[in-house]
Amino acid sequence: MNKHLLRLTEICKSKNRYIIGLMSGTSLDGLDIALCRFENSGLATKIEVLNFKTVSYGADFKAELKAVSSKRNVDLQLVTLLNAYIGTYYGELILEALTEWDVKPECVDLIASHGQTIFHAPQSIHHDERYPNATLQIGDADHIAVKTGIITLSDFRQKHIAAGGEGAPLAVYGDYLIFSDEKENRILLNIGGIANFTYLPAGFKTDNIFSTDVGTGNTLMDQYVHKYYDGKFFDEDAKIASAGNVNDALLKQLLNNHFFEIGFPKTTGPELFDLNYLTKAQEVSKTKHLTHEDVMATLAEFTARGIIEAVKRTLTGKTDFEIYLSGGGMHNPLLRKKLETFFGKTLKDTAALDVNPDAKEAVLFALLANECIMGTDEKYGDRAGIPSVNMGKISFPS
Repeated sequence: MNKHLLRLTEICKSKNRYIIGLMSGTSLDGLDIALCRFENSGLATKIEVLNFKTVSYGADFKAELKAVSSKRNVDLQLVTLLNAYIGTYYGELILEALTEWDVKPECVDLIASHGQTIFHAPQSIHHDERYPNATLQIGDADHIAVKTGIITLSDFRQKHIAAGGEGAPLAVYGDYLIFSDEKENRILLNIGGIANFTYLPAGFKTDNIFSTDVGTGNTLMDQYVHKYYDGKFFDEDAKIASAGNVNDALLKQLLNNHFFEIGFPKTTGPELFDLNYLTKAQEVSKTKHLTHEDVMATLAEFTARGIIEAVKRTLTGKTDFEIYLSGGGMHNPLLRKKLETFFGKTLKDTAALDVNPDAKEAVLFALLANECIMGTDEKYGDRAGIPSVNMGKISFPS
């Protein structure tokens, strides 16, 4: 038997599995690295996050990623080079983290890498009936495996699309297995570059699970700050937006898009919500004269309105739920206040459920790797956009 297949068999039979989850989102800020210990799988899964860190990207690398991300026309050679480079780079960052944590690579069973999304193209965005939903992540996992000597799983979103989904959001799988509760209805709201939420009804009722993207999260605000404020990549503590006023004409035009009219579930990305989207909205609404503060205040309201309207439309009549936040947007006090005012409750984060909210997405991919190799036959209900499949491709170190 191939020695790596034998190793996978040993990992599956072990009581505990030590898996590193990697996540780099559309904000392109850096790489989240989470070392987790898993016991069991499916609804019996038990997870302990042993170590977590975020490694910030340097300015030059971030610029190269931005040059190929969410654009229809890019330098194909740079895409090809980055695909190999990112894999090796991630491997180096993993080895550095393990040294810092005093963990030997041979003590890690698996690596689960999300990769770097450079283009997300569901049919709702590309509108070409000849082609299916599609998405593309780079950062070759063979390079990670060879660099670290650790079996690596990657490219999770492709199976989701092949099975009838849009490749996102994948958080529903981890949310259901980790955060479902017998008595409490829960919304797991992630505000990253794009905002999405999972609704988990009490009692593990899979037929009522719901998950969807809702629109922009931080991406437009971050892009705007980066363009107009030297050296800044986001609006820290919402200081800029809090100094401005919401412009109703601009807000109305931002919300005037087919994406907000189509049914749920759905996915989107910076391919739609970029600075060109904002510029066109300002031109149509005749609001190009607005101060930066007023634009930022309106963008914060745009993000909040997208979340609120999606919850209202999909969970009509359901008010007895608790909301748990994750993602960079949870640190935005203005956005958080808007949501708390509407929902009439204090919003918690997933730390209240024993998972670091900043680590949540990296932990998710570690969980998907655990599900993949364990072959769990978990069912997620007959719900559109949530195929019951195991995701991930396996790369061996040699």
